Amino acid sequence: MLPDIEVLKVMVCEAAREELLPRFSHVLRSRKQDGSFVTEADLAMQDRLRRELAVRWPDIPLLGEEMTVDEQTALLADGSRPLWCLDPLDGTTNFAAGVPFFAVSLALLVEGRVALGVIVDPVREECFSAVAGGGASLGDMPLHAEGETSELAQSVALIDFKRLPTALRERLTRGTPFASQRNFGSCALEWCWLAAGRGQLLLHGGERLWDFAAGTLILDEAGGASCTLDGEPVFRPGIDKRSVIAAGSAALFDAWRGWVMTRS
Repeated sequence: MLPDIEVLKVMVCEAAREELLPRFSHVLRSRKQDGSFVTEADLAMQDRLRRELAVRWPDIPLLGEEMTVDEQTALLADGSRPLWCLDPLDGTTNFAAGVPFFAVSLALLVEGRVALGVIVDPVREECFSAVAGGGASLGDMPLHAEGETSELAQSVALIDFKRLPTALRERLTRGTPFASQRNFGSCALEWCWLAAGRGQLLLHGGERLWDFAAGTLILDEAGGASCTLDGEPVFRPGIDKRSVIAAGSAALFDAWRGWVMTRS
């Protein structure tokens, strides 16, 4: 039996409100070996959820972004048991810079698939969630990704230019098939905003497991679609980076993927 999603939502919302928001205006930060930021808030959030999850579900280990690569790899090597996958603060650069766009992302992996996911935006007090086969929600309201447009030319695209292959980035600067472009700096929340119809397209050159695990499920359950630049499913239980092409409906996804995959 899966953990109760409602219990998880309350747990993550309370932890985000109590651990992240008080630290938002008083950030203590340092750099990790890969050059990215880690803050006191990342570590406090991961430690709190590790402890609280262990109390309720002691048989499910936790893989967190702020663990070592060796620890993460060892946890993923045993695919026979459920595993929590946590990004304690997605959008750390935003958080450290005082930009109010960041989230906590928690997924449960079961037999190599995402069984449930919760993503919390404590600034806006929004909780996105999904259970495999049970739909996606924002709070208590069902999510439907398509939004108001089904036309590529009228769509808003969420694009991280920095991590895209050079040729694709150059094509996008020469001309775009969509109406407008944004990049907010939190992978987890961009998956959720796509699922909520706050954008129709998504493109990213390299996300980690904790960036997309919960988000892929939320978008799928909201009726969206995604794949990598190689045409593979985005979700795969490993720590390698995965590229993302996604859209809020099957028709938009086919059109967007067709444009992105064009070699010219």
